[in-house]
Amino acid sequence: LHRFRARIGHIVTSRDLLTEEVAWQRANVGTNFICKMPPANEENAVNLSAETEKKKDAKKNKKKAAGGDGKDDDADAAMSEEDLELKERLETCVSTVANDSNEAAVTPPLRLKALDVIVTELRGATSSMTSVPKPLKFLRPHFDKLKKLHSSIDSNAVKDNDMLVLRARLADVLAVLAMTMGKHEERESLQFKLSGKKDYDTLADRGETSRIEEDNLGSWGHEFARSLAGEIGQEYNARVLDGADPEDDTPFADLLGMVDVIVPFHVSHNAEAEAVDLLIEVQRLKKLLDLDTIDENNYGRICLYLIKTADFMSDPDDLAEMLETAFELFRAQKQYYDALRVALRMSNEEVIPNLFSECTDDPLMKKQMCLLLARHRVNYEVEDDDEEELNELIGNAHLSEQFLKLAQDLDVMDAKTPEDIYKSHLAETGGFSRRRDTGGPQVDSARANLASTFVNAFVNTGFGQDKLMTPDNEWLYKNKDHGMMSAAASLGSILLWNVEEGLTQIDKFLYSSEDYVKAGAALAVGILSSGVRNDADPALALLQEHVEGDVHIMKCAACTGLGIAYAGAAREEVMELLLPVVEAESAGPTTMLEVSLAGLALGMIYVGKCDDTVGSTIVQRLMEASDEDLDHSHARFLCLGLGLLFLGRMEKADAMLEALRTVDHKIAKYAAVVLETCAYAGSGNVLKVQEMLHHCAEHLTEDADHQMAAVIGVGLITMSEDVGAEMALRAFDHLLHYCELPVKRAVPLALAVLNISNPDFSVVDQLSRLSHDPDTEISQNAILALGVVSAGTNNSRVAGLLRQLSEFYSKEAGHVFCVRIAQGLLHMGKGLITLNPTHSDRLLSSGPALGGMLVLLHSCLDLKSTLLDKSHYLLYYLTCATNPRMLITVNEDMSWRPVTVRVGQAVETVGQAGKPKTISGFQTHTTPVLLGTKERAELATEEVLSISSVLEGIVLLKDNPDYEPEEDK
Repeated sequence: LHRFRARIGHIVTSRDLLTEEVAWQRANVGTNFICKMPPANEENAVNLSAETEKKKDAKKNKKKAAGGDGKDDDADAAMSEEDLELKERLETCVSTVANDSNEAAVTPPLRLKALDVIVTELRGATSSMTSVPKPLKFLRPHFDKLKKLHSSIDSNAVKDNDMLVLRARLADVLAVLAMTMGKHEERESLQFKLSGKKDYDTLADRGETSRIEEDNLGSWGHEFARSLAGEIGQEYNARVLDGADPEDDTPFADLLGMVDVIVPFHVSHNAEAEAVDLLIEVQRLKKLLDLDTIDENNYGRICLYLIKTADFMSDPDDLAEMLETAFELFRAQKQYYDALRVALRMSNEEVIPNLFSECTDDPLMKKQMCLLLARHRVNYEVEDDDEEELNELIGNAHLSEQFLKLAQDLDVMDAKTPEDIYKSHLAETGGFSRRRDTGGPQVDSARANLASTFVNAFVNTGFGQDKLMTPDNEWLYKNKDHGMMSAAASLGSILLWNVEEGLTQIDKFLYSSEDYVKAGAALAVGILSSGVRNDADPALALLQEHVEGDVHIMKCAACTGLGIAYAGAAREEVMELLLPVVEAESAGPTTMLEVSLAGLALGMIYVGKCDDTVGSTIVQRLMEASDEDLDHSHARFLCLGLGLLFLGRMEKADAMLEALRTVDHKIAKYAAVVLETCAYAGSGNVLKVQEMLHHCAEHLTEDADHQMAAVIGVGLITMSEDVGAEMALRAFDHLLHYCELPVKRAVPLALAVLNISNPDFSVVDQLSRLSHDPDTEISQNAILALGVVSAGTNNSRVAGLLRQLSEFYSKEAGHVFCVRIAQGLLHMGKGLITLNPTHSDRLLSSGPALGGMLVLLHSCLDLKSTLLDKSHYLLYYLTCATNPRMLITVNEDMSWRPVTVRVGQAVETVGQAGKPKTISGFQTHTTPVLLGTKERAELATEEVLSISSVLEGIVLLKDNPDYEPEEDK
């Protein structure tokens, strides 16, 4: 009890102890415990214990006088006979090897035999995993003796080959012993191993190759190889710090010689992650490509580890090298689909033709690669024998047909009205309808109709029919001015991807007498063609005249239409058409609006392409613009256009950042933050996140646009990387507590970026709280963020929250508009659509999709002058992010082939041994099925094989040649 008290650090008075002891005695009455009361006088207790110590010492001294220390005798007595025998044998061997008394009879061959016994015992013991190997324990007292022996065998002694072999073997033994006994900071284990290697090289030079063991590393076991790998990394770094050139192999020749042995050993023993780690540590990753131990069984694990580890590389060159290595490994294994995924992750489109030319004998693989290019919105043309079919696949020519077939299969073809979405009848207080009857204030009906236009457009996206626009023109004239424009443009969204039928329906509006209707129809043509490539190029043909014309509203619509239609296509003809608009001389606010929208469209068309012409034109425009121009509410879109050019391209944006510093206006700060956050989007770069948080730390109440962009930037940088995203959520909590209003206003938008189309419970909860914030802009942004987070999921919880918000804010026209837009996003495409830009098992992020989402988020930074004013048509940029969240399995001729698949939450399997489960909590369905943002699918039958390694979108199947149907029992 005393000891227990002392251990937990309590200071207890003697009275307390006394009462506790009595209690302890009473509790143990009838047991074998004999408890004595502590003495009243504390000193006696001390004397007693001192007396006891004296007695103990006397006993020890007696034992010592009898010979030997007491400890060893106790240990020896506890040992089994086998252990004693082993201990004696090892001690005999050590004394023979050391030969302290220099007996002539103990010849080098005899000493070698004794050393071999030690080696055999050590190797035999290292294979046991249950306890500390006995030989290591017994050799511990002799470690220093053996070290002295090793250093005493000098160059004269090793002229004799036997002595050289003895020194080399002794170095091996010491290397293993030093793993546990040596001084870690001195890397003794590695030093002994290198010394032994030198001796073996000398033996080889003398022609004594028969005396050198082939497997002198693996035979010592995994733990030793792992320990040695760690010390090699430390030694390499120490030499680099001392001035050795990492590019030159000469200063590291001895280390790299060992790396060449350890890496194949790790790879052939299923420790691929450790092999890669060692090569990263010594900056020689390319050595992986020369290994012959990489085959179809382990290349997948190695490449997965390389791709996932690349996210944590802060240096862009290291990141590129890791992805290139994975690319080359996939290519060597003829896994062209996976190689293409990695090429797109590197934004390296130059290698696409090579992959197609190498993949000559597998037409199914080519088709699957084309479907991936289509999903990633890559504007590539195949030059091949069956080029027409492949180019149709890349151009998404069949997307509308497959989507409508999916809708039929899931029985959601019936058009929905906005009222089906609002469900006003469920409102507890009756919402709008009842309040009108009670003589309350009249609702701004033009605003309400405009909201219904967008809800209708989003909910019926891609279905080709609705109940407002396609039946007749009546709805169009229930709106006014810009409302008419958005209503006409909604046709493009409803008929999305179906270019031929869509053009016939939109055509009549292109000749309307109303400029707004005409502008809406022009925008509809652009929306309709989003992500679909058509030989006739209708968007360019129909919109060219309006871009060059003089009508302001037509110019704005045509620029936006081109931006949506050719997002990511990098078409030069479109650039030549839009550049003059950006360069136009300012003649008032209308010109600046045109300039900004044209700049934004160029950013979308050349998203992630780092195009110098477009970049320098936009920067030039920012430099030359007057302060009045740059104060325009839409000038932010010119900055966003510049940012989109460098989306995800990291350090390639540095030159443009320098150029922006010459702009003498407060917008330069905003432009620089937007450019930097776009450049590092999805990279998870911790240093950039810290930089953005530094921006937010300043306490500004005005001119704080750059802070808002920095908050969105934190979400943008960490969005593709789980650990970073978790940490960003905590950072946002701090921002909400401690920062000024402008920063708080952007937090809901940043939360939305991290969870696009992924209604995570905690995030929805947080946004729900923020949606009731007394600050108008925070609450409006939180409402729209709820829409983005739940986009296309039909999430019932969010639907309920939005219905409550529509009542709560029933008197606030701006809030109600935001709620309606959020409701439209929630039910987008009747739940068959996602806005999430990541795809291909969250490896790739589609530039146009992320660009479209950023347009919405940056509009939200100033809702009053964008979406709640006359630029609500910018919402249609979301079309670029619109994709079906389907999994359809098809035959070679693209006809459906329903098979059973398991769908569950994706599980991280990187670096795990064997074949771990990739999904958890799965359900088995028959294709077609819908996939959530963090869900993954795998085939549930062995009858077929998928061409694609990732089951998403449209997947081609082929029969499994090894499949044997089970016999009916």
